[in-house]
Amino acid sequence: MSFIKKIVCLVCIFLAINIQAQQEIIGKWKTIDDTTGEARSIVDIYTKSGKIYGKIIKILKESDRKQLCTECKGSNYNKPVEGMVIINGLEKNGTEYKNGTILDPENGKVYTCKIWVDKDKPTLLNVRGYIAFLYRTQEWVRD
Repeated sequence: MSFIKKIVCLVCIFLAINIQAQQEIIGKWKTIDDTTGEARSIVDIYTKSGKIYGKIIKILKESDRKQLCTECKGSNYNKPVEGMVIINGLEKNGTEYKNGTILDPENGKVYTCKIWVDKDKPTLLNVRGYIAFLYRTQEWVRD
C-alpha cells in the first residue's frame, strides 16, 4: 500500500472514531432535576460549526410551557424557555465536551460547562456547571 493510501486510511479511521464519539452525545436528552428526580424538559444536543449546542425543545410540565426567562440577561431576556439554546460552544476534549457554557433559565445565570456520556451507562449524560471550583452535576437520560 502506498504512503498516500496509508495516510488517507488513517485520516478516515480518525474521522470515523471522532464522528462516533460525537454521535454518542448528539440527540435528545431528558433533563432530570437532581434534587427532586423529576423529568423537566427535553434538550436536543447538536453540532454547529464543529461545536456542541443544546436547545430546550420541550418543557414536560404543560403549565410551564409558556414560561419566560425573566432572570436572563441580554438577548434571552423575557424570551420563552421552550426553544431556548442553553448549551453553547462546547468543544471535544478526549471523552468530554467542555470550554463552553450552560444557561440555567430558572435563575438566568450562565456557567462554565462540561458534558460527557457515562462510560458504564451510555444512556446517561453527565452535565456539569461550574462557578470557579464549585460545581453541580446532573444526569440526563437519553430520550
